[in-house]
Amino acid sequence: MSLLGFASWSRIQGSKDDDWADRVSHLWTVVLLVCFTILVSSAQYVGDPIQCWCPAQFTGSYVSYTKNICWISNTYYVPIDDAIPANIHLRQEKEISYYQWVPIIFLFQALMFKLPNLIWKMLNDTGGLNMDRLISMAESTQLGKPEDRDKIIYQVAKYLDRWLKAHRQYHYNLLVRIRQRFSNVFCFWFAKRDGRFLTGFYLFIKLLYVANIVFQFFILNVFLSMDYSVYGIEVLQSLIQTGEFKDSPRFPRVTLCDFEIRQLANVQRYTVQCVLPINLFNEKIFIFLWFWYLLVAVLTVGNYLSWLYQVLFASNRYHYIKKYLKIGDNIRNKNDAKFARKFADEYLRDDGIFVLKIVAKNSSELVLSDLVNHMWSLFKDNPHTTMPNEKRQREARTNGKLPVSTLELDPDELKEMNHHH
Repeated sequence: MSLLGFASWSRIQGSKDDDWADRVSHLWTVVLLVCFTILVSSAQYVGDPIQCWCPAQFTGSYVSYTKNICWISNTYYVPIDDAIPANIHLRQEKEISYYQWVPIIFLFQALMFKLPNLIWKMLNDTGGLNMDRLISMAESTQLGKPEDRDKIIYQVAKYLDRWLKAHRQYHYNLLVRIRQRFSNVFCFWFAKRDGRFLTGFYLFIKLLYVANIVFQFFILNVFLSMDYSVYGIEVLQSLIQTGEFKDSPRFPRVTLCDFEIRQLANVQRYTVQCVLPINLFNEKIFIFLWFWYLLVAVLTVGNYLSWLYQVLFASNRYHYIKKYLKIGDNIRNKNDAKFARKFADEYLRDDGIFVLKIVAKNSSELVLSDLVNHMWSLFKDNPHTTMPNEKRQREARTNGKLPVSTLELDPDELKEMNHHH
């Protein structure tokens, strides 16, 4: 049974090609909402969601009709000390219209929380990299045999090396410069060869998570016909002032129901008092959801701003890589540090750093350290790579002894080359 449970949870969890903050939204929140849907649906369809106090002359069929008509139509709430309005329109303004549709709104919210993840899964491989397969290989090294571990990590490094080389810019002309200008703003639309496609697309998905959690409060404001955005604050104020949890008029247990019965040519109107036991569950669930959504909002916005900071400042690429190269004893002097900066900024670029961060978040720091140092070795062994003794190699390149690659040239040099050609 435990193996079946693990397998089922693995299927629910899906691939690990994002970070923990994303999974709070598209995994944990979705699971919570589905569980609440099952709970409320059971109370509605298995139990008795409404009971009405009917007039004495009502027989069994009349009582059943009253319960059904009051459940499918909207009841309304008037405090017990207030008089029932004589005006029908005033009663309609106090109607409670949400309790029948709570399971549906929970499922809709679950879909909204899952949607950014579905978009990411469908479109992230357009960047030319199978993220799911890559992370699975990196993660498998933690449980595999020691003799296979280094071999698998080298295969991952080689795969990333080929991907990075395949998505480089090997021409530099006016059209490329214009596209690079656009890629600074629209990363995932124009920057596939500029090393920003996956990073920009992932930031867009992060923004969808942020927009979704804000949108959820607006959905519930409309659905519940109340200012749900401040509901949690009201609950806290009530607890602080009275020291106990009081029933909220937002989720009344006792309501009123108006209905009409046609008897031949006569139409008789009745007003009965009903009890909504289902609101006992609804109130507690929506209180919990308010605080849960607040937590998700803080985590999602904070995580998005953290990723945005790491991407916007180019120096973060070098600082992220440097610690792993130091672990492998690959930075010993200023020349090594300079070369490491070139490794981060011109070889890995934003997309390479992004993939390494996702690998680290779904495996371990040890796996990432070995992977970075394998990629460092591949970078150094590349004959087109400019080594620390740049002056000598630039002279050799000028004399035609070394091939020219855009990896070792800056934009001004490429412009000059294209002009001569």
